[in-house]
Amino acid sequence: MTKSEISASLAQTTGLTKEQVSQTLDALTELAYKNAKNSFTIPGLGKLVLVDRQARVGRNPATGEQINIPAKRVVKFRIAKAAKDAILGQHNSEAPLSE
Repeated sequence: MTKSEISASLAQTTGLTKEQVSQTLDALTELAYKNAKNSFTIPGLGKLVLVDRQARVGRNPATGEQINIPAKRVVKFRIAKAAKDAILGQHNSEAPLSE
């Protein structure tokens, strides 16, 4: 969905104007950017976190040559369990295997 589609859908659901919803989304985005260093949680959706990646040896897929990949910090989004269950459906491990 585009930002305008999200704004229109939320405006219809909440009774706010599209402009108010758009401003709210912008404020939420700005807040997430400012606080991501300490982790930023959107309840029911997930969490932005900073992760340190260790240096490693990789391989150039075109030449097969080994290359050194330096350590770096990356931003990851960890999906909340509630979101996984809602999107994928709850996995029932007790269900019999199909034969």
